[in-house]
Amino acid sequence: MNDIAVTVNGERRALAGTATHSTALDWLRATGLPGSKEGCAEGECGACAILLATPDKDGGTTWTAANACLIPVYALDGQEIVTSEGLGSRDDLHPVQEKLAEAGGSQCGYCTPGFACSMAGEYYRKGRAGADADASDHEDGCPAHDAEHGPNGFDLHALSGNLCRCTGYRPIRDAAYTLGSPTDDDPMRQRMDQPAPAAVATDTTIDGARFVRPQTLTDTLQLLQDEPDALLVAGSTDWGVEVNIRGSRAPFVVAIEQLDELRTLTETDDYVEIGAALPLSEIERRLDGRIPLLAQLLPQFASHLIRNRATMGGNLGTGSPIGDTPPALLALGARLVLASVRGEREVELSEYFTGYRQTIREKDELIRAIRIPLPLATTTAFHKIAKRRFDDISSVAIGFALDIEDGTVTAAKIGLGGVAATPLRAVATEKALVGQPWSIQTIKRASEILRAEGTPMSDHRASSDYRSHMLGTSLLKFYSTTVIESKEVSA
Repeated sequence: MNDIAVTVNGERRALAGTATHSTALDWLRATGLPGSKEGCAEGECGACAILLATPDKDGGTTWTAANACLIPVYALDGQEIVTSEGLGSRDDLHPVQEKLAEAGGSQCGYCTPGFACSMAGEYYRKGRAGADADASDHEDGCPAHDAEHGPNGFDLHALSGNLCRCTGYRPIRDAAYTLGSPTDDDPMRQRMDQPAPAAVATDTTIDGARFVRPQTLTDTLQLLQDEPDALLVAGSTDWGVEVNIRGSRAPFVVAIEQLDELRTLTETDDYVEIGAALPLSEIERRLDGRIPLLAQLLPQFASHLIRNRATMGGNLGTGSPIGDTPPALLALGARLVLASVRGEREVELSEYFTGYRQTIREKDELIRAIRIPLPLATTTAFHKIAKRRFDDISSVAIGFALDIEDGTVTAAKIGLGGVAATPLRAVATEKALVGQPWSIQTIKRASEILRAEGTPMSDHRASSDYRSHMLGTSLLKFYSTTVIESKEVSA
């Protein structure tokens, strides 16, 4: 018990006696570090943001911003974090804090510590140019993203998920755009040249509740066979909401987000395999646009803070009908690799969901990886209909993946979310498209069929009629986009 500890702002702090359901935020505040605030307790406001020391591809360290309100504190055992208090002091401000003050980027100050941590994560991002950078050097092909790169290479989307109710975002943006590069004597910059803390095995029981981080995938699978009711957590973005908002107290939690076997991304001639516990932001970085449909999806998935922790395995594991990744993965024809002590089996994602939050995954199985078959469809798109453009839950989500040869649809896969008890393929619409000319007449007929796919319900996000209408409208929009793009290519 005494060996279980977290390094916070350079000081090792013991976790002994802390309840296993405690979040990092609650523990930090209870131990005298109140800089991180609780605004929403579900990862939407960013007031609780902290920096985690995570491994980078070169063997060094990346400072990654994350929501402390969603992370089980025991998941930080052996790890290293920096809070707003660790960035700088009243007499020696960190450059981020200094620029926020100069620009008038703080009024009540409640959100400021979270903004400072998120801003520091981008300030220390390897590859970000300094104050003399050309913004065009950082274009990634996404108009919304490219428009938000400052003259210093600062990606303003790094602050997504941080909300401010009184200051206004202009001075915060101005502060971000005036940041230079870290100096050579900056302690946090120097720390980046050293390896990040290695994952450690953790096993603790407090008041009858147990938290375990197994050392290997083999250990994890054996544990699941012995304890099939254990709750698996990776990014913990769902776990934190259940604990904070719904008062859930799981008696046995197994953390798998640092298992090397679940954090891989490999490409073969036949498929791209994505580890189930690889964070979405890391998937986006490693793929670098090579799967265009995912390149459209990922920037729309929650906030940067959430994507730094959330995983595809977690999004699929919950069985939610409104998760953003299933529609895109269904359109890509993805398959899941399920692992247990009995071995592995590969299943079609279209056959994985069996009912509302129900799947074919057995209790002693976990999702090891997601496999996306190659070659990819030639024409793809991801449409997310929500009340906000970014950082919102989908009312409807649609993934399109078509092959169009000589003006005729030769193959089609369409994934839907938010219109039934499970994510599903729009099979009837796919059949109506295949073999038909890619024309407005075909699209109008197929749109009527698509409107009738699924069994949408009415709730606080949208009515059933609206959801059905948006399905048909989405196909028309997809067609219009392809026509515009083909004209631009011809020109």
